[in-house]
Amino acid sequence: MKRWMALLVGLAAIITTSCSSSGPATVSAASAAPTATSAATGLRDGASLYQASGPLVVENQVDVAAQREGVIATIHADVGTHVHKGQLLGELEDRQLTADRDAAKAKSDGMAADYLHWQAELKMRETDLSRAEEMWKAQLITRQQLDHDRYSVEGGKYYLQRQQEDLRNAQAALRSAQLELDKTRIVAPFDGVVARRYVRVGQKVAMADRLFWVTATAPLNVRFTLPQEFAGRVQVGDAVQVSPAFDGNEKHAAKVTIVSPVVDPASGTIELQAQVSGEPKELRPGMTVNVFVKQQ
Repeated sequence: MKRWMALLVGLAAIITTSCSSSGPATVSAASAAPTATSAATGLRDGASLYQASGPLVVENQVDVAAQREGVIATIHADVGTHVHKGQLLGELEDRQLTADRDAAKAKSDGMAADYLHWQAELKMRETDLSRAEEMWKAQLITRQQLDHDRYSVEGGKYYLQRQQEDLRNAQAALRSAQLELDKTRIVAPFDGVVARRYVRVGQKVAMADRLFWVTATAPLNVRFTLPQEFAGRVQVGDAVQVSPAFDGNEKHAAKVTIVSPVVDPASGTIELQAQVSGEPKELRPGMTVNVFVKQQ
């Protein structure tokens, strides 16, 4: 019986020793976890660079919309076409509007001719009045004849003024008709590339319908955020590096152009924007890139 008791006491001592030796190993593994978390926050190259990420954007990027209703007659640019400001992208059916513009132009030209005619007519009446006044002084005509010529000049002035207003109205109608005709021409608002085409030939569109999506290709800007600890440390003009998210070896120079003056209380970060130098062919608007900022 004593032998069995001694054996049980020995086993208890061995179990106690094993448990005490495994405790420190568990604590050591737990203490290593913060190091892994710190590495995931963006420190690179021996904690000299902070890595952030964000999308590449451009200032000019819009949907070109229809300025009037109509039917697509022709398409001059497709997806991938590089365009310049004012370049024709497509056209709406314009036969009726062309006829309206031509009619307005004919009326305007007729009014202009009438105005010139009455300008000459008024000068002729003024000449007749001057001659009548000389003849009145010489008592060669009656008072009634002189007054007739005077009233003729006055009436001519009023009629010429009315002709001038009619001409202005006709010219305004011509400009309006020309403006409606110009709305059938779909043009690029700036230099860039056609990213999407929403319509096809023969399709009827309403006013404000999307027709093309045109985007500039440069300059490229990247928008990203940094922890609030960087507030006051990163300034406009500071150099940063940008690389595609899928290729960390390819780096491009960029400079900070915008630094938010406030910290977002929800995330504890500040917003920044950097402009990529040059026009790298590997980068495209909308692409996600990594931004490397020096830690000071």
